[in-house]
Amino acid sequence: MRTVVDLTRCQGYAQCVFLAPAVFELHGEEGLLYATAVPDDQEERVRQAAAACPVQAILLGEEVKSGAR
Repeated sequence: MRTVVDLTRCQGYAQCVFLAPAVFELHGEEGLLYATAVPDDQEERVRQAAAACPVQAILLGEEVKSGAR
């Protein structure tokens, strides 16, 4: 699975960091670092993180290709 975070939408709530710390990481107080290629064993956690994002800034799989959201 591929993932992209729209950093213009991201508000730093860090729900993704709590739900998938192996993929998402806070850098400083507001910067977000993340893996674009999600390991197979982290896919469910990343799906949960995307669903929990208050501003829906996380794009997954086919959404990454089409830019849909």
